[in-house]
Amino acid sequence: MNTTTTAISAALKGGEWLIKESDAFETYAPEDFNEEQLMVKDMCLQFLASEILPIVDRIDKMELGLMSSLMVKAGEQGLLGTSIPENLGGLGKDFITSTLVNEGLGGGFSFSVAIAAHTGIGTLPILYFGTPTQKEKYIPKLSSGEWKGAYGLTEPNSGSDALSAKTVAVLSPDGKNYILNGQKCWITNGGFADVYTVFAKIDGDKFSTFIVERGMEGFTHGPEEHKMGIKGSSTVQLYFQDCKVPVENLLGEIGKGHIIAFNILNIGRLKLCAAAIGGSKMSLSDTIAYAKTREQFKTAIANFGAIKYKLAEMAIRIFVSESALYRTSKWIDDKEIELAASGKSFAEALLGAAEEFAVECAILKVHGSEVLDYVVDEGVQVHGGNGFSDEYAASRGYRDSRINRIYEGTNEINRLLAVDMILKRAMKGKLDLMGPAMAVSKELMSVPDFGNEEETPFAKERKTIINMKKCILLVAGAAVQKLMMKLNDEQEILMNIADMAIETFETESALLRIIKLVSKQGEATSQAQIDMMRCYLNDAVDKVNKAGKEAINAFASGDEQRMMLLGLKRFTKTEPFNSKDARRRIADKLIAENKYCW
Repeated sequence: MNTTTTAISAALKGGEWLIKESDAFETYAPEDFNEEQLMVKDMCLQFLASEILPIVDRIDKMELGLMSSLMVKAGEQGLLGTSIPENLGGLGKDFITSTLVNEGLGGGFSFSVAIAAHTGIGTLPILYFGTPTQKEKYIPKLSSGEWKGAYGLTEPNSGSDALSAKTVAVLSPDGKNYILNGQKCWITNGGFADVYTVFAKIDGDKFSTFIVERGMEGFTHGPEEHKMGIKGSSTVQLYFQDCKVPVENLLGEIGKGHIIAFNILNIGRLKLCAAAIGGSKMSLSDTIAYAKTREQFKTAIANFGAIKYKLAEMAIRIFVSESALYRTSKWIDDKEIELAASGKSFAEALLGAAEEFAVECAILKVHGSEVLDYVVDEGVQVHGGNGFSDEYAASRGYRDSRINRIYEGTNEINRLLAVDMILKRAMKGKLDLMGPAMAVSKELMSVPDFGNEEETPFAKERKTIINMKKCILLVAGAAVQKLMMKLNDEQEILMNIADMAIETFETESALLRIIKLVSKQGEATSQAQIDMMRCYLNDAVDKVNKAGKEAINAFASGDEQRMMLLGLKRFTKTEPFNSKDARRRIADKLIAENKYCW
């Protein structure tokens, strides 16, 4: 008997997947892209192939004016204005299409960073929070690439704790300007941008946002930072010394800068995952090609089981992360349409939709960035000594990937945020976690149901997912009851719960995609995808068990501890699975296609 989930629901609220089952046939997947969306993605890949990849060395050497000129070229093809309304110079496409652009351009190394910063944090604050006059002045030029955008939030002593920023703004005696003083650091595109969204505290306490233009009196920037990776991405410090910003350049409301900062980050986290998936696919395809041509012991290394394992595992993680990415993108797209139909403005609709699924955006950011890190790391390993050489793209991909686990909120912060947001929604009554959590506790005291197993396709996998959710409810429910307000100080336990949630959401997304895919194509034509889902599920259950044990052992003892550990063991029990053969089938498909092919 399913004690944690209610009837299948097509329209889930943010975080509700934890207590409800999703309908596979209502779940959006990459196989659902329409012809226009596929053309847009192909255009992005062609742009990288023709304009970016042949000159990545020149980009990394920061050839003067090169990145700016490339962004203008991207603007000419409409790649900077995908989600900008047509009346402001954009293409007015849906959220899924704009996400596809981020994925399609994600394999462009430093260029991907520059364009993502421009189209995201460099443009969206003005698009969503600007006055009609501000939008008309800035958005068309940002959309075309004539002007480039940047975003100034981080300071030397305020990173994850953004609200502790020291940059201040004071209204001038004549009331015409705000006078900014302070500095910002790690500003992507900062060396060549024309328009900067800058955060400062008015009168020292009202966290607010300003549109600052290059050339404004008192505004300068420092030299380019020397970085481990993304060397072609401009990164500088910004300095404000009695910088005069006209009062009409205040963005949004006084004291409401945090609303702009945090809402824009929700979208940015999802888009970062999309770019990471694009980069992962390109890296894997490059690694496959190398493994097929590199010979050792008179055969291509692609024929070795150890190498096949790596190629398959890269593909598995990409497939799963991509499944969760577009499942969430569709939820946001649908919610945006719903809010717009209810009378919300263009900005309110998308920001409201992104906020609704902020938990999922945080999960995607963590998983996508860690998938990319795994793919590029194993890519270097497959390349061997050549992977350590700058003669090969593998070394650049390895260096460039590392930043993704840091910006848009570190992965540690995003893990903590994901759990915190779920718990806060439960406390506010927006998410009924208490009922399902109590049901799990009650189930632990009952005799297990060994009734007839359901015979529907993938019934065992669906039951496993349901049990993984029970594990989360078991651990999180007990931790909240035991620790109450002290739980916020137990970050290790929160991280354990976050890892359980991440693995469960990602695995469920892949399973739903497979159920839908098999219904259309049949099991025979979908065998490699089925193998990927089952391999990931097999490992995810073990990860949920491990994280759950660590959490339980950290706050429980005695009979309570023993009972919970028994419950955890019961809910993470799976049947034996030959993952070796499954991975070999996946690898053989990759090798035959000479690329990531799903």
